[in-house]
Amino acid sequence: MSKKKILVVDDEEDIAFNVKLRLQANNYDVILATDGQMGFEKAQKENPDLMILDLMLPKMDGYKVCGLLKHDSRYSHIPIILFSAKAQEKDMEMGKEAGADAYLTKPFDAQLLLAKVKELLKE
Repeated sequence: MSKKKILVVDDEEDIAFNVKLRLQANNYDVILATDGQMGFEKAQKENPDLMILDLMLPKMDGYKVCGLLKHDSRYSHIPIILFSAKAQEKDMEMGKEAGADAYLTKPFDAQLLLAKVKELLKE
């Protein structure tokens, strides 16, 4: 069986690297992007099984990337986990409005992240 492909979009290298290692250790194929524009383009090109998307990104924020993908029938099926240090209720509401499937806060709990990934991938 082929590995599930996960696109991680985060401009904080340490966090992106830690998430990538954690996912690879759990047998996922991981693609990284460091800004919103790159994340949006990689999502279109790679059509990942799931996306972990930071909110505060250079070039295009996570809300915009999420909204653009969720309003395009070619990509709306991709589950998106918004991943942010912003833990306010209004930030989570904006994430829901943009079409996100889940919202996790940083610093992240690795077990919670993996559980949410498995849940959204229906594993």
